[in-house]
Amino acid sequence: MDQTDLLLLARAQFGLNIGFHILFPSLTIALAWFLVYFRIRYAKSGDAAWLATYKLWTKVFALTFAMGVVTGITMSFQFGTNWPGFMNHVGNIAGPLLGFEVLTAFFLEATFLGVMLFGMNRVPAWVHIGATLLVAIGTLLSAFWILALDSWMQTPTGQVMDGGALIAGDWLQVIFNPSFPYRLTHMLLASGLTASFVLAGLSAWRLLRAPADASALRTLRTGVIVAAVIAPLQIFAGDQHGLNTLEHQPAKIAAMEALWNTERGAPLVLFAVPNEQSRHNDYAIEVPKGASLILTHELDGEVKGIDAFAPDTPPVAPVFFAFRIMLALGTLMLALAWGGAWLLRRNAAPPRWLLWTFAGATFSGWLATLAGWIVTEVGRQPWLVTGILRTADAVGRIPEASLGASLTGYVLVYSLMLGAYMVVITHLAGKGAQTVKGVAA
Repeated sequence: MDQTDLLLLARAQFGLNIGFHILFPSLTIALAWFLVYFRIRYAKSGDAAWLATYKLWTKVFALTFAMGVVTGITMSFQFGTNWPGFMNHVGNIAGPLLGFEVLTAFFLEATFLGVMLFGMNRVPAWVHIGATLLVAIGTLLSAFWILALDSWMQTPTGQVMDGGALIAGDWLQVIFNPSFPYRLTHMLLASGLTASFVLAGLSAWRLLRAPADASALRTLRTGVIVAAVIAPLQIFAGDQHGLNTLEHQPAKIAAMEALWNTERGAPLVLFAVPNEQSRHNDYAIEVPKGASLILTHELDGEVKGIDAFAPDTPPVAPVFFAFRIMLALGTLMLALAWGGAWLLRRNAAPPRWLLWTFAGATFSGWLATLAGWIVTEVGRQPWLVTGILRTADAVGRIPEASLGASLTGYVLVYSLMLGAYMVVITHLAGKGAQTVKGVAA
């Protein structure tokens, strides 16, 4: 058995699984807070249109939440099957963090999700609002614990060796490791943008079919305004996260910038085709000294290149291109949000070209999230836990044929699931928020 092929297949399978899974939490984390807003607006106004809007988007949330749960369970199995070395080496830290997520977040969400979905006419209004709020808090707690673990794997602190076993010497240091505040902020804002564009995009899709739908116009404006506020905050948070990465994971920054050699006055590479063999950028378009200025705030500041970290260097091309895709999508989303907010500032019906634009950008947040995930996770290679556990040392001894067959199965099943999910939510959005005789249906 070729260990390289085995590692590649195991990484591809886990990457597919977690990449598919992350789509759904990235939407539900912020969508839950939109539901809180819609529910409170109905409680205050008594307007049946707000209740209809709440019920419509509760359906979208419930379906998305279910998809996240199913794919999350599947992903957890792979820790034991494909990556036994992970739990063997760092299970004393990873296990409790995953357990905290289940105990404080998943149970909270699962318990009050039932009240939120089926209890509106069975419990007092304040209890129902509270249940919706607790579900939203649960999504935040889930993100907190999962990102605490992922951040610790990126920038581990607080661990000690005890009798040959790695344990948490200080849980506060483990949880609040150097990259955690930046990574959590970046992810929460990313979820806000993702949910905002899904809300705006599906509302625009409804308005293309029913231009007089006042509820859809209301939710379109809500999504666009929230996106217009969050987009610049995300750009600022991303810049701060990048500076933190430069301090604690400079090899990842070198790969993001396709900087092969350490140099002062390093150029900013706008576009290139990184050549791993020649360690050179083909067809490069560069801004002289741009990288040094952005990363060190000095024109002649020194930026470490890939050569400074050999042989423990990440693959450059996927990190380089994913980073630029993320930046391009972020810039596009900022332009759409600000342009849309300006065009929607009056109560006039939005032009159809604007509706088509937002409908086409419905899942742009997903694409940006996936690109950012590639930068984060591929950029830390060859480490699974930086400086502690190499990815190659954690992979299990599974027959390549079994991995290949299961990977093919995952691709087919996930493609079917994603297609079905898209059909269902676009169908729901196309029907719109239905009201009957002034009462939400």
